[in-house]
Amino acid sequence: MTAPVAVLIGPPGAGKSTVGALLAARLKVAFTDTDAEVEATAGKPVSDIFIEDGEPAFRELERAAVARALADSDGVVALGGGAVLDPETQRLLAGRTVVYLETGFAAAARRVGLGQARPLLIGNPRATLKALLDARLPVYESLATITVGTDDREAGQIADEIAARLAG
Repeated sequence: MTAPVAVLIGPPGAGKSTVGALLAARLKVAFTDTDAEVEATAGKPVSDIFIEDGEPAFRELERAAVARALADSDGVVALGGGAVLDPETQRLLAGRTVVYLETGFAAAARRVGLGQARPLLIGNPRATLKALLDARLPVYESLATITVGTDDREAGQIADEIAARLAG
């Protein structure tokens, strides 16, 4: 069975895509971003899927993309921030190397730029982001086999730490 070297999880703005690509390059393995896979399948950006098709349609596409990535990848896989809320995804992550990119509210808010087009942050983005972090934190922590703090750190430093922890 093929298994990813590492699966990155964390909230919006944690750096999963950026750190994941750097980590994959350091480890000389492939990188899969499940949000990018969803966009390729749907033929449109995640934000458009949310607006045009609704969150349930997005979550179904996401669930399928995550299952494919976990079954087919032997590299680094980055999951969308909410993917871990799906019970089937949680089951598929059991026994795998799951790296939680821990990010505080202030850093996440700064990184996502609360004015940007993040579909789940429509309305009151600051309050919504805070509620997302509060609801998802226990799930991230329960799934993680490795936790790496990301606040006030460069993506390259984070990738280096993860690579060292995977090796050691």
